[in-house]
Amino acid sequence: MPRVIYFDCFSGISGDMALGALLDAGLSLEALRAALQRLDIHGWTLHATREVRGSLAGTRANVVAPEDHVHRNLDDIRAIITAASLPAAVIERSMRIFTILAEAEARVHGTTVDQIHFHEVGALDAIIDIVGVVTGLDLLGVEQVFASPLPLGAGWVRTAHGPLPVPAPATLEILASVGAPVTPDETPFELTTPTGAAILAALATFRRPPMRLRAIGYGFGARQTERPNALRVWMGDLDEKEASARQSSLVLLETNIDDQSAEQVAYAADRLREAGALDVWCTPILMKKGRTGVLLSALVSAELEETAVDLIMRETTTLGVRRRVVERHECDRDIVEVVTPLGTARVKRKWRRGELIGAAPEYEDCARIARERGVPLATVYQMVMGRMGDGATKC
Repeated sequence: MPRVIYFDCFSGISGDMALGALLDAGLSLEALRAALQRLDIHGWTLHATREVRGSLAGTRANVVAPEDHVHRNLDDIRAIITAASLPAAVIERSMRIFTILAEAEARVHGTTVDQIHFHEVGALDAIIDIVGVVTGLDLLGVEQVFASPLPLGAGWVRTAHGPLPVPAPATLEILASVGAPVTPDETPFELTTPTGAAILAALATFRRPPMRLRAIGYGFGARQTERPNALRVWMGDLDEKEASARQSSLVLLETNIDDQSAEQVAYAADRLREAGALDVWCTPILMKKGRTGVLLSALVSAELEETAVDLIMRETTTLGVRRRVVERHECDRDIVEVVTPLGTARVKRKWRRGELIGAAPEYEDCARIARERGVPLATVYQMVMGRMGDGATKC
């Protein structure tokens, strides 16, 4: 089963808290130091100490580095990371995090990514924190990252740009860019930092997965607080149910329409499909005063919701769109090419728990062959399915 990790952010997240939690869950400090020494930056040291905060035992990770007056931009960071002999996945994920940070800073300051110079997150300790977390996940064999909703805190924080309100503007931009869930929390200081937000925005799915637990880790922040200033990680193996029949959260959008032509409603449905909706359908309904109408329904991913709602509002006469979160079970699927005497066609295969339970030829391929060869479409379907066992190749 795939190894997964769940970031339980009951008191927020920062880069050092994430690093401490991974070490507490079993990450080897020696292996992590050895990997990070491949970066062409010097003068830093990484320490990890076991501490007890209140009733919780955990690990405090601390990167000690000289005060860094170099304000690096994204290209500087990229040069440092890509020059290191680190796994390709570590380089790609680390750069994804820094890119998300740069894009958020650019939006906050009304400039471009190329003109952004990192201050706090471009310092040596921040580079070690971010690359360290990504490297740690790789060393632990983690394949998927999940996270809880995030508390953000309140008040003010000192930055190189001067005092800023909490949540920091960059933190909010980062979380908004991925639609991350947040929880109300008026703790009078910063709980989720831009670095912590960017790590999860780049790597995590915001839900708790079904899993078989193997290890728990607590990572402490620098601030001593009345409640535990800690991040908890749950590490384990993805449950077989999740691995074989993935259960995903989707959004169902619906609206009733009784004052628009059928052609215009059909056009709106086509636009939704083109935008990436997973499914779109129209259902005849009877509305007030005996008027006939149509129920327009669209099943979309959470990331597509805003785009889909905007499209429905613009392309139909509706004044409101209902939404509800739904879950579905999915079969695994793949596509193979089948060669027949009439031509080659793709076939979509359906799998459940490793068993092939269905297959369907692609209509467009079969229709093209039928037209070119002058044979009935049903004949092409029968021939394609009859050749399924004769050396179908994956696309």
